[in-house]
Amino acid sequence: MKRLLALLVTALLVALASAGPARAQAVFPFRDPGLPLAARVDDLLKRLTLDEKVSLLHQYQPAIPRLGVAAFKTGTEALHGVAWSTDRSDNGAVVTAKGTVFPQAVGLASTWDTELVKRVGAAVGDEARGFNAENPGVWGLQLWAPVVNLLRDPRWGRNEEGYSEDTHLTGEISTAYGSGLQGDDPRHLKTAPVLKHYLANNNEVHRDTTSSQLRPRVKHEYDEAAFKPAIAADAATGVMTSYNLVNGRPMTAHSDVDDVVRTWTDKDLFTVTDAGAPNGLIGSQNYYPDLPTADAAVLKAGVDSFTSDDTNSTKTIEAIKTALARGLIAESDVDTAVRHILAVRFRLGEFDPGGGPYAKITKDVVDSPANRALARETAGEAVVLLKNEGGTLPLDPRRSRKVAVVGPLSDTLYTDWYSGALPYAVTPVDGIRARLGSGGTVTSGEGVDRIALKEVGSGRYVTAGAGEGGDVLRIADGGAGATQQFDVFDWGQGVLTLRSAANDKYVTISGSSFVNSAVQPSGWFVQQQFKLEDVGGGQVVIRYAGYEKAYDWSGPEQYLTVAQDGHLVLGAVTAAEAARFTKDVVRDGIADAAAKARAADVAVVVVGSMPFINGREDHDRTDMNLADGQEALVRAVRAANPNTVVVLENSYPTTVTWEQANVPAMLWTTHAGAETGNALADVLFGDRNPSGHLTQTWYRSAADLPDILDYDIIKSDRTYQYFDGKPLYPFGYGLSYTSFRYDGLEVDSPVVDARGQVKVSVRVTNTGNRAGDEVVQLYTHQRTSRDEQPDRRLRAFDRVHLDPGRTKTVTLSVKAADLAVWDVTRNKWVVESSVQDIAVGASADDIRQRGSVRVRGETIPARDLAKDTRAVDFDDYAGVSLVDESKERGDAVGAAAGQWIRFTDANLGRGPRTFSAKVSKASAGSASIEVRLGDPVHGKVIGTAPVASTGDVYAYATTTAALSQARGRQDVYLVFTGDLRVASFSLK
Repeated sequence: MKRLLALLVTALLVALASAGPARAQAVFPFRDPGLPLAARVDDLLKRLTLDEKVSLLHQYQPAIPRLGVAAFKTGTEALHGVAWSTDRSDNGAVVTAKGTVFPQAVGLASTWDTELVKRVGAAVGDEARGFNAENPGVWGLQLWAPVVNLLRDPRWGRNEEGYSEDTHLTGEISTAYGSGLQGDDPRHLKTAPVLKHYLANNNEVHRDTTSSQLRPRVKHEYDEAAFKPAIAADAATGVMTSYNLVNGRPMTAHSDVDDVVRTWTDKDLFTVTDAGAPNGLIGSQNYYPDLPTADAAVLKAGVDSFTSDDTNSTKTIEAIKTALARGLIAESDVDTAVRHILAVRFRLGEFDPGGGPYAKITKDVVDSPANRALARETAGEAVVLLKNEGGTLPLDPRRSRKVAVVGPLSDTLYTDWYSGALPYAVTPVDGIRARLGSGGTVTSGEGVDRIALKEVGSGRYVTAGAGEGGDVLRIADGGAGATQQFDVFDWGQGVLTLRSAANDKYVTISGSSFVNSAVQPSGWFVQQQFKLEDVGGGQVVIRYAGYEKAYDWSGPEQYLTVAQDGHLVLGAVTAAEAARFTKDVVRDGIADAAAKARAADVAVVVVGSMPFINGREDHDRTDMNLADGQEALVRAVRAANPNTVVVLENSYPTTVTWEQANVPAMLWTTHAGAETGNALADVLFGDRNPSGHLTQTWYRSAADLPDILDYDIIKSDRTYQYFDGKPLYPFGYGLSYTSFRYDGLEVDSPVVDARGQVKVSVRVTNTGNRAGDEVVQLYTHQRTSRDEQPDRRLRAFDRVHLDPGRTKTVTLSVKAADLAVWDVTRNKWVVESSVQDIAVGASADDIRQRGSVRVRGETIPARDLAKDTRAVDFDDYAGVSLVDESKERGDAVGAAAGQWIRFTDANLGRGPRTFSAKVSKASAGSASIEVRLGDPVHGKVIGTAPVASTGDVYAYATTTAALSQARGRQDVYLVFTGDLRVASFSLK
């Protein structure tokens, strides 16, 4: 009877398991939420076949019906709201969300308000769940956000996506946003945020082939330090590797994912590649001979998921299977990656009854009234008051009854590449008009020329379509009516967009023809850009200036001609062959704006950027200026009405030096979403006291910056930490409608040891007549060190609200451990003994109170070059490059003739006798390494080691040289006389 009962139970279990996912859930231990996470993961993992496990390594993970495992897709974009995802059923077609759009990331950070940013993250996480509840096949719960790459160069095309040039501020804001995305449940994730883009991805020019040169101090103290806080705080569940190389090794297959990132947490991380990056390893980077070798390297480096070939996982699966067959990886490597993937999927509640606590969130949360209110609040807090001379702001609606709102961004809102679609739009004109109500008058104008273009040869005008979808542009008989008129928007460096007056749509390319059909300039290939080039005699030619040619047009032509049927087409390679036009100005935009300003009590000029044109993914900026036409507009309006306010709406620092000197009031905001107009009106009229602060240095000129590819912030004097010039606006800068006094700074102890912390308190008083928020910032400077230290470095901040006349004591804490520096002589973090200057104020350059504390740490000893020393652990250098020692791990120094590296304060004792080095030389012939003391040119040569060709950069040999007598503590230089690589060396 017992045997029969056992058989019946077994049969029942088999039947349940084969009955489909719903019934299978009750069978397997991995479905039991009462079991530990690791046990559940292990149970599911052991039930998967090898083929099933391999299938889970691609971005599009298939369902496994026999176990009731649903399909899973990585990567919903959610940088400042749910933005877009891809549709598996439509071969990876992009689907754009229509939900709450918050200010761009750099705007979120300008609030310096971690509690607010966490609330924003929570709202975005809710909306991601809402979209997922409606269509899980499109809206996955692994979110590719936030971006924590540091904004070390304001010309970076993706400046809008990051938070700050500072590691501490970036860490605080990313932790807050990630915490909101994840939710507060201790065991479950609302969503699974992934930090982008690890590591040192801060240029778009040749981003897949350039190598970011990171010497150890820069790598540890700066670039890694931006990623660690959110991971260490369990506010993110993984990283996305970046396209670039670091020190010669592609980040797509960089061992730091395991060797560094996973050491920051004891939680399983689910890491991913950037889109298409695995194929780049055998493509543009040419780093591996074939895809199986490349994908095996990616997996062994610690990357779990391949974002490759859109929805087609076949190539990845075949490459992984081939790698297994060749012995390049073992099944245990696959198991490790799958275990990471499943751990996060379990935490998302996927295998819990009912989908876990967050599965109850529905689409109703999307664009909710609460989220609209939060968007308005956030956009208002993100505004930075740059200048306010003579109390120009806030505007008094009783005195400013006539307001002219002009400028190319005055009556429109733009979205960016990582933005969702706006469910509604409140433009600056809308917001100001609503705020004034019936008690005031608002006049508006975009301040752009409206023109008609007459083809010289025929005398006929360029004509567009009047319908919603526009039509192919052609030359046609008739006068310059609405269908012949175009509004010309100047975005700088001669780049224009043409908006048809016939239907308010932008001219874009279609094949080799052009049509007025685009709602706004957009797309990966921004096809709505043109230049009107003056060819003399009052004539112009039209140059197509899209980032790349259209998808269906790859010819060399870039100038417009007129085809036989009258259509405008891309038909000329040079301006000399192009059709010529005269430009009839139907409306002078600047004159119109100036006239409106002259008749108003106050003029508000809204200028700035078009996010798809002025720097974005894949395109860096080459200057930082306001567009010439926009600056001319500001100058004209200021001349017409001294009571002029400039609103600068863009995503990055801009060299507005004339405006700062001549305009009485100026605000900066990012592209801040649907509530932009209301938020600006709130600030302009004083309903909200501006309290945003800049998160990066605004320079006076691009001449203040080195090459965008120079990543050594220490040697090149980058960011507020090392910049020794006078910025236009310093890091942390932001004005208020009230004023604040700082006094009574106290440091709780004059001395702190390396394991302690110091508490700094300061009294802050609102000395004005308005309530306001102040961002109290604490900086430190280490007086003495073995190495060059920053002039100042942000260590703590607090945003405090104060009513008029009220005082609050603000206490900020700094752990001594957070003052540690990277010791290149011993490859570890060290808290040095030194006095730390403490500076508290309203920006990096506006210090109100000072103090100091003595830190009892250690003194870094003199270098011991008798031990094996990595060449990259130098103290200074000239001309060398940092390269990959091997394709798996390690960095080396690549050098050419005349270049050198220095090792400061080496203790040579009674005198080393032998120099030896691990070197390689791919080119034929020989070179040498000179060992010099004190100076790379005139210093004493104590030995010269020959370097013969090894035939390959990864083929190393040992070279030696006898050393003449040298004693005591010396600066040792290795000076190179030819092309070679050196991995390590010693003086014994």
